[in-house]
Amino acid sequence: MYQGFYDEIHEEFRDVVREFVAREVAPDYASWDAAHMMPRRLWEAAAENGLLGLAVPEEYGGLGLNDYRFRMVIDEELARANCMAAALAFHLHDDWVLPAVLSLATEEQKATWLPRFTDASFVTSVAYTEPGAGSDLRAVRSKVERNADGSYTLNGQKTFIGNGISGDGSLVLARDGEGYSLFLVEKKDNPGYTPGRQLDKMGLKASDTAELFFDDVHIPAENLLGEPGRGLEHIKDLLPQGRLALSTAAVVVVDAVLSQTVRYVAEREAFGQRIAEFQNTRFALADIAARLEANQRYIAGVLEQFHAGELDVVAASKAKLTTTEFAKEAVDTCLQLHGGYGYILEYPVAQAYLAVRLMTIFGGTSEILKETIARELS
Repeated sequence: MYQGFYDEIHEEFRDVVREFVAREVAPDYASWDAAHMMPRRLWEAAAENGLLGLAVPEEYGGLGLNDYRFRMVIDEELARANCMAAALAFHLHDDWVLPAVLSLATEEQKATWLPRFTDASFVTSVAYTEPGAGSDLRAVRSKVERNADGSYTLNGQKTFIGNGISGDGSLVLARDGEGYSLFLVEKKDNPGYTPGRQLDKMGLKASDTAELFFDDVHIPAENLLGEPGRGLEHIKDLLPQGRLALSTAAVVVVDAVLSQTVRYVAEREAFGQRIAEFQNTRFALADIAARLEANQRYIAGVLEQFHAGELDVVAASKAKLTTTEFAKEAVDTCLQLHGGYGYILEYPVAQAYLAVRLMTIFGGTSEILKETIARELS
């Protein structure tokens, strides 16, 4: 990010994150990418370093860090090390599931769940999407029935679920007699909770993504989050942070890729001169640099809204649309400047190209975001 964005305390936190990435992530990341799975010890190491559940209040075992810049520092260090699949896995846990507990849970539920978000004993997934329902959550068909003792029985299928195999449970959206409701569903001791095949993604392969099947899965009454029948309304309230996460990740990835590309073109030669000396190269990089800082300063303003509790779904949709589409275009340009090497997966720009392609889809496609923004205009 631009000079002055971070304070001294963020840079002190960066030292912790950088050492964690160098020790626990980067050395083995290639093998995780090949296996399409990250080990539990990564989550445990992140917990030991205080990098999980940053916003969990101190009384529940967390650090109470509501300043989102700390989360961005983690992304920056993972992006510099070309380990963005780990960032995605952490985002799912911290920016999609944790906020639901923080905002919707009762005090009893918080006492039960929040400590587990920080100690790696409960790695979570977001189970909204289904084979016939991607961004259109009203088309969800998974269903719960309430039992005589107040508990629920869940049946249905989900897909595109990050941490779906490695996780310990998921935040599930399902139909009920009153509409749609949200539940925290644990996999342990629930034989009907079955991860399906691991999906072979284009990129971010180290983060497992799978189908989930729920066959007569038992859900205790106390695992209902929020009000019954208001699940879609709750998700709308939760979307701003999830979309903010993708917006900040987008500018972080472009920042890292731009730095990598500047170094590459300064060293690589073609037709007797360095690629950096061609006017086309200089102009392309200058354009990315200018637009990157514009996006960074835009995100700084969005963060102010978020910290003030004023970031709504429309503003977050604008931020995600702007930054992720820019990231897709900027990283494509950087790949082109790498020539044939940009197409080789061992080069960071190729990995980044595949990573940013997801950003315009996950958390609401760009087309859905445009619909959300357009409705406000009319």
